[in-house]
Amino acid sequence: MRDFQKQHILVAVDLCIFTIIKGELNLLLIERKYDPFKGKYALPGGFVKNEEPLHIAALRELHEETGVYDVYLKKLSAYGEPKRDPRGRVITVVYLALIDKDRYKLTATTDATSAAWHSCQKLPPLAFDHRMIVDDAFKDLRYEIQTTNIASQLLPERFSLTDLQKVYESILGMNLDKRNFRKRIASLDILKPTKETKMEGAHRPAQLFRFKDEKYKALKEKIHVFV
Repeated sequence: MRDFQKQHILVAVDLCIFTIIKGELNLLLIERKYDPFKGKYALPGGFVKNEEPLHIAALRELHEETGVYDVYLKKLSAYGEPKRDPRGRVITVVYLALIDKDRYKLTATTDATSAAWHSCQKLPPLAFDHRMIVDDAFKDLRYEIQTTNIASQLLPERFSLTDLQKVYESILGMNLDKRNFRKRIASLDILKPTKETKMEGAHRPAQLFRFKDEKYKALKEKIHVFV
């Protein structure tokens, strides 16, 4: 018991926030203002305050360091290798979000010099063990897009099936057959048609849809419907 009382372990949160820009998956990164890793890129995040719930700490850090607020956060894994942080023993809990970048103006404050989107195809070197965290989060996102309605957090209220397919393709990193995609989306029963349409190229107007449930929801028994 005395050994446990001597321990000094800090708890932190880190956030993997993804969006899609011109058909390419992007990740939100900050440039650190202070040591350790001053001037290096990292995930938004920070230490949890006393009596502060984890998800509240995550939302606070995200807003303080990037200006992003009021987003759905999916709790993923915890990372706690003894030497992952040069300041001491730090265990971090990681959260995931998929958002529409146009809804937010990025502003860096507190511990961040800047906040910006970076293509997942060419990420800069990251501080701490954040590259490993990002790789794991990307795998989780590919699972989420296939087994939940997380795409509702990115798309506008009304969208075409082509818009939806582009989101899936950007995250899965592959082209999907249009006919098979629409057949499988229909089988998920997550969309509701509207009376609105929009022009897509020179083709006839495309019908617009909306999600039946815009809040995050797991799709039971709908596992790995694409890959």
